[in-house]
Amino acid sequence: MERIAPLRLAESWDNVGLLLESPVEKSIKNRVLLTIDLTTAVLNEAIAKDASVIVSYHPPIFRGLKALTLKTPLQSTLLQCAAHGISIYSPHSALDSVSGGLNDWLADGILQGRENGSISSLVGDKVSSDGVVEGGEGRLVTLHSAISMSVLESRIKEHLKLSQIQVGYATSSGAQSAPIRTVAICAGSGGSMLTGKEADVYFTGEMSHHEVLSAVAAGTHVILCGHDRTERGFLPDLASRLRHELECDADQDSGIAGVEVLVSQKDQHPLRIV
Repeated sequence: MERIAPLRLAESWDNVGLLLESPVEKSIKNRVLLTIDLTTAVLNEAIAKDASVIVSYHPPIFRGLKALTLKTPLQSTLLQCAAHGISIYSPHSALDSVSGGLNDWLADGILQGRENGSISSLVGDKVSSDGVVEGGEGRLVTLHSAISMSVLESRIKEHLKLSQIQVGYATSSGAQSAPIRTVAICAGSGGSMLTGKEADVYFTGEMSHHEVLSAVAAGTHVILCGHDRTERGFLPDLASRLRHELECDADQDSGIAGVEVLVSQKDQHPLRIV
């Protein structure tokens, strides 16, 4: 995971890396479960599938815990993971920022081919000590040929496998029919990162009511898809990369040969439209 999404790329406010290391030794440690959120349903799935590690994109431990009891679902989940020999790792904003990571995956869904435009960091590049750009915060897609808003909406729905998205159209005269050339992207909750940035469209999971009002009044369209719905579709790609890295390590360490990497079937958006 460090090779896929180096933790040095995570934001200072984040809590990433190995968050829980179970003291229980399993006789066979050959299964990793990927999820966006570590819910009770995902925990039960991990136990049933005999996983030894859960890679949870969102860190289940984000702020300090003053106690660990069975009274709250989160603390109970952590204790049960430890008791069942399941450790927890979270990449979160490191996976957002890294080149080829989550935000780049969202950008690729808009471009539909790197020959159709460019992708750059929205806030600023993160450069290694030897001068290599490793990633950056957010993404800005610049299309070589402008597309309509309806085409952009269709591309996003197709990429995220969604039938519906929320769209706020800019209120300025003629904005709805204006061609789209630039799209600012932030996976998850993008209000604080996107607000004030120059782009034809803001594309993220969620923004506050007033952030949307401010954006559309300033002439920028807003596309919201649901916080975790901008993230979950990336898990199969992450699983493929992790399998590759484990296979490379297995050549040197036979102890991890044959490790399975599974994407959770119980991890899902918590809300339903009724």
